[in-house]
Amino acid sequence: MYRTSADGSEPSGSSSPYASYDLVDFLGLEPAEAPDQFRGWCHSGIPRQAFGGQVVAQSLAAAGRTVDPDRPAHSLHGYFLRAGVPGSPIVYGVERLRDGRRYSSRRVTAYQGGEIVFTLSASFKFPEKDEPERRPVMPAAPAPEELTDAFDHWATHSPRSHREAGHAQVVSMRVAPGPQDAVPAGGPLVNGQNVWFRARRPLPDDPLLHSCALTYFSDLTLGSTSALDFETLYPLRQGPSRAVLASVDHAVWFHRPFRADDWLLFAQRSPSASDGRGFNTGDFWTRDGTLVASVVQETALRRREPS
Repeated sequence: MYRTSADGSEPSGSSSPYASYDLVDFLGLEPAEAPDQFRGWCHSGIPRQAFGGQVVAQSLAAAGRTVDPDRPAHSLHGYFLRAGVPGSPIVYGVERLRDGRRYSSRRVTAYQGGEIVFTLSASFKFPEKDEPERRPVMPAAPAPEELTDAFDHWATHSPRSHREAGHAQVVSMRVAPGPQDAVPAGGPLVNGQNVWFRARRPLPDDPLLHSCALTYFSDLTLGSTSALDFETLYPLRQGPSRAVLASVDHAVWFHRPFRADDWLLFAQRSPSASDGRGFNTGDFWTRDGTLVASVVQETALRRREPS
């Protein structure tokens, strides 16, 4: 669980309030007062707002706690309704919609301060063996060992922002060279970026935890893909942002088993921006070229006027 002091403040005594944490802390939940209710805490994503990817991941964790462990998650669909407040408890209430022969369905409602901040539908499935498979070829990208950690780079030019970012302390992120490094005037027709992710520390052998960790990763850069035609990805950018971004909805499909403490390539694209919204898609690949998950997200997107 995301640990706080009794008054809801962050721990003290470290250069970063998150230095002693790992991803398991950010994804953990504790039982709440009612059956099928769980409580969690979220760090900030943007200033004064809870990180949406953590809310989605904790919602999936809550749903998974009510499902037989032999049925891993295979999909989730969520809507962000209000901005959560960091350091304040979020209660996740789970409804058991159906348990069939192969599929289990759950609905999760996340409350903070008595208001609904997020809703999630999640589905879990008993694995089927020896069925036909097909998948596309993994996009070409440099190996993660050939790239520098984007969060380490962030620490060199914006140490305060890096220190206050919980995700930068528990996740490694390495950005492959591409459109985000040199955005042409007018922008490309399709924005795109390839980013390697993994947990900074080893994770337990729990498939639900690894699915929640990938869900957490999936909200770190996907929304920013909408704005790559006019600004650089945030850990690599010096100076203020020219985009106002907020996740509207988020969906993940899990195709095959994986580990989130091994490197995963997140190949992301944003084919459309209109009406104050950016549409983004992405695929997660293991190093050996196995497609393990696909993500779709719509993001509120507006240009920030220069001050």
